[in-house]
Amino acid sequence: MFSHILIASDGSNHAVRAAEHALQLAQLSEDSQITILYAISGSTSKSDVLSENMADLSTVRKGRLFSTEGVFIKAGINYDVKVLKGDPGPAIVRHVNENHYDVVVIGSRGLNTFQEMVLGSVSHKVAKRVQCPVLIIK
Repeated sequence: MFSHILIASDGSNHAVRAAEHALQLAQLSEDSQITILYAISGSTSKSDVLSENMADLSTVRKGRLFSTEGVFIKAGINYDVKVLKGDPGPAIVRHVNENHYDVVVIGSRGLNTFQEMVLGSVSHKVAKRVQCPVLIIK
């Protein structure tokens, strides 16, 4: 079924809910592999550098994933964490397509229709371009 699972996370509440659903999928297979992927955009990276001490930057970024990781830690499920730099939509798509995941689980930010048409959302970009099923969690 779905044994090679990617959860795209930015540490938001939507990402935590997505992790909970990814956990349910992982528990359906004995050989599940979970990867938590955090893509850091240029603007996020710039903001992090300007607002944090460089020595604390890695800790701050890891802290954003703490709640997502906690879902798997609590359940005793092994997982890997990948951090990529780049625009989240294309970075996630490229990583998923190059690594042949069975499913991507991603949270939705709930943008209104106008914002989605103008800006696009990461979940929308991922759903359109990856070569595997995508589960978008509200």
